[in-house]
Amino acid sequence: MKIALASDHAGYAEKERLKPLLKELGIEFDDLGSVSEESVDYPDYARKVAERVAHGEAEQGLLVCGSGTGMAIAANKIPGVRAAVAWSEESARLARQHNDANVLALGVRTTPPEDFPQIVRAWFGAHFDGGRHAQRVAKITEIEESLKSGV
Repeated sequence: MKIALASDHAGYAEKERLKPLLKELGIEFDDLGSVSEESVDYPDYARKVAERVAHGEAEQGLLVCGSGTGMAIAANKIPGVRAAVAWSEESARLARQHNDANVLALGVRTTPPEDFPQIVRAWFGAHFDGGRHAQRVAKITEIEESLKSGV
């Protein structure tokens, strides 16, 4: 699996700490920034990751910022992206299983960083359940399509 990875300044250190875990899990990644703890604008990095996922250049995305929320909001503006903020193993697993989420957003100020490895393992270990959930995810795509066509 290949993913796109990015953080803002708040999430930089944790993004760097997650890289060995990703390698351990056999996950290739493109690190799209940021490159330090110097202040940056999180939407720029969320967009880079989301566009890679939407264009099929990455199977999934992983974002790290202060709360996870801003990154998820920005990423969800890109059609085809279903970004979810996860704060526990269960929230990560359910986002994948029920929502077919393809971008994980983590918040270093809202979730203890020592929990990140378990959350990341749960995310990448889970798969979309399909079934009744497929109908619901299809409705999300319908919303995107209707907004694009102005209906």
